[in-house]
Amino acid sequence: MLRRLRLGLALLALGIAVVTAGCATGQAGTAAGDRIPVVATTGMVADLARNIGGDRVAVTALMGPGVDPHLFKASEGDIARLQQARIIFYNGLHLEGRMGDILVKMAREKPTVAVAERIPEERLLITEDGVEDPHIWFDVSLWMEAAAVVRDSLVQLDPEGASTYRQNAEAYLAELKGLDEWARAELATIPVGRRVLVTAHDAFGYFGRAYDIEVAGLQGISTATEYGLADLQQMIDLLVEREIKAVFIESSVPRSSIEALVEGAAARGHQVSIGGELFSDAMGPEGTPEGTYVGMIRHNVRAIVEALR
Repeated sequence: MLRRLRLGLALLALGIAVVTAGCATGQAGTAAGDRIPVVATTGMVADLARNIGGDRVAVTALMGPGVDPHLFKASEGDIARLQQARIIFYNGLHLEGRMGDILVKMAREKPTVAVAERIPEERLLITEDGVEDPHIWFDVSLWMEAAAVVRDSLVQLDPEGASTYRQNAEAYLAELKGLDEWARAELATIPVGRRVLVTAHDAFGYFGRAYDIEVAGLQGISTATEYGLADLQQMIDLLVEREIKAVFIESSVPRSSIEALVEGAAARGHQVSIGGELFSDAMGPEGTPEGTYVGMIRHNVRAIVEALR
């Protein structure tokens, strides 16, 4: 009898241990799975969501390093990720041109937020064709406006995490303010006559306006617009007449157009070097400094200052 009682107690203890372990495992899995699934289009937008969302969100970026958002077409896997998200963040202002219809459809099902939506119209750059320039992240002060949109959207979606989102946003906005001041001071060291930034496409308009740099892109604000021989010749004329010494390639745009500029200027007796690679419509590889927004901006500023100063 005593032997059976001991055996029963032992089995009961073992059962309690198994249940307890199972509950602990389940709680750990739930905690990990409780993070809000967030999908962002570009790396820059995803970086905003990660910095502000912190541990409460799990962010997926559809477009990785070297991907051109102007030409990006969502795959079936991308659409599945969008469907699984609780909230979607995108740049807006037609940056994600080919995704327009998909984003409109997703907006009927869940919060689908353009981070550029609160930028006052008077602060947007408008092309001669009446098109809004979507490259707002190149003015750090405008990107701070985008950060506030992400913060408020996450607070509305997840009120329990409001204090976390607000604290994270406050810290990140302070970091961006410092970045803006640093970029302004660094770029001011370039002699005024040399402050001409020539790139493959016209992505740096906000950068030029914010930091007093003259910018010229061979293509328009969208890489979907092809350049012609007249555009190439006009840019070569600019290089020769202004005695510009350096031009820049972009990580998300083929370098052939910039190489054509260098060759064209050389044929006219003017030597131009490639000043370096800039990150324009995509950040650098994940895990590198350039794989963050702050690191991307710092890389670009350093490359421009080194080549033009």
